[in-house]
Amino acid sequence: MLDDIWVDDSVFALRPDFAVLVMTAHGLRNGPTDDRSRAWLKAAGEEEIQTAKIDAWKEAYRAFGAKPQRTRPSVDALTRRMPLPEINQAVDAYNSVSVKHALPIGGEDLDHYAGPARLVRAAGDEPSEEALGQPEPGEVIWRDDEGVTCRRWNWRQVVRTRLTEDTTNAIFLLERLEPMSLEELEQAGDELAALLAELSPDVRIARRLLTPGK
Repeated sequence: MLDDIWVDDSVFALRPDFAVLVMTAHGLRNGPTDDRSRAWLKAAGEEEIQTAKIDAWKEAYRAFGAKPQRTRPSVDALTRRMPLPEINQAVDAYNSVSVKHALPIGGEDLDHYAGPARLVRAAGDEPSEEALGQPEPGEVIWRDDEGVTCRRWNWRQVVRTRLTEDTTNAIFLLERLEPMSLEELEQAGDELAALLAELSPDVRIARRLLTPGK
């Protein structure tokens, strides 16, 4: 699964500093928000907002024609929602890591994917859920064989692959731009893996770092 995921060269050409740490979690036991995941959210909400990292994502959005004030990068939208929303334990885990590191993270149900995930520049005719609308030509999107899974890089995910309390196999996409270092990206991955292991001691986690040329 991990070996089949790819980022198109046109995305790296847009932002040569882009890297994504892809993590899969098999055997996950999710559930409703509890005191433990609520504490993760509270601690993350008390962190100082790292505006330089968020500003880098706003610039990336402008580079493919999106207006970040209207469709905000996921981490920008999340840091504006205080207290952080309670969704479910797995989502709470990755949202807390996202806010702590000012790092966009997407979490999706792997069993609802059709073929491998890939990050591409849209042609504009990709199938998409009605609520998200049709991607614009040149827009950066995550997609699979069925169509769009996330519009405008990390703005909004589709319902089809959403993480729910019934999810047992998940994929997480941790997306980095400078000034975040690759070392911090890996650290954020370690932290997310540790939280998922708290939820599910038997969870099996694999990871792969995608950078230009790899």
